[in-house]
Amino acid sequence: MTRLGKRLRQAWPPTLLILRGESPLASPEVRPGSAEQPDRSSVTGLTSHRVLTALARESVAPAKRADERAGGKSTRCHATRSQAGPWSRSRRVVIKGEVSAQGGNPRVGVTDMADARPQVLYQHLDWARGHAAKESQDHQRSLQSARTSWHRFEAKQVRVWLHSAASGFLETLRREVFKTTPWAAATMETSQLRFRTLGARVPACTDRIKIS
Repeated sequence: MTRLGKRLRQAWPPTLLILRGESPLASPEVRPGSAEQPDRSSVTGLTSHRVLTALARESVAPAKRADERAGGKSTRCHATRSQAGPWSRSRRVVIKGEVSAQGGNPRVGVTDMADARPQVLYQHLDWARGHAAKESQDHQRSLQSARTSWHRFEAKQVRVWLHSAASGFLETLRREVFKTTPWAAATMETSQLRFRTLGARVPACTDRIKIS
C-alpha cells in the first residue's frame, strides 16, 4: 500500500486517498502506513469485542424502537471513541445499528475522518465497499471466473477477460433494461437462469428424439 500510495500521489497530487477494507486493515501494522498522513484517510471494519458489543447494543436500541413504530427496517448510526488493546491512542469508532424482521444487525468500523457524519461514512464508504465486494463475489461465483485451470498466463488472462465482458453485459442488462422491473436488483445468477437459459420440449418418437 505504501508503494501504491506513492504512485497514486504522483499521478493525482491533490487527491484525497481513502483506504477501505475489512477489520485486518485496522491493525497497528497497517494503519501507520495509511492513516497517519494528511493526504490519506481510512474507513475499515472492526472486529467486535465486549466493549464494542455494548456500544452497538446502545445503537440498536433506538433503531429497534423505531422499527416497532414503523413496522419496517430501521437504521441508526452514531460515532464514539474507543481504544483497543493494540492501539496507541483512542480512535473514532462508527457504529451502525440496523433492525428488521430478521433481527438486529450491528456493524462497527473505525476511521480517522473526524468531520464526516456517521451516516455518510456508512452509506457512501463502508456500505459501498461491501457492495463492491458482493459484486466481485458474484463475478467469481455466478460466472465462475475463478476457473482458470490452464498453465499459460495468456489463456488465463483471456478467460478472465471474457468473464468480465459477460459481467459487464449482465450489469448493463440489469441497469438499463430491468431498471423499472422487479429484476433491477437481481443477481447475475438469477439473470442467467431467468433470461439466458433456453427452454425446450423433447418428444420421444419410436425411431428418434426431437428437440423443439
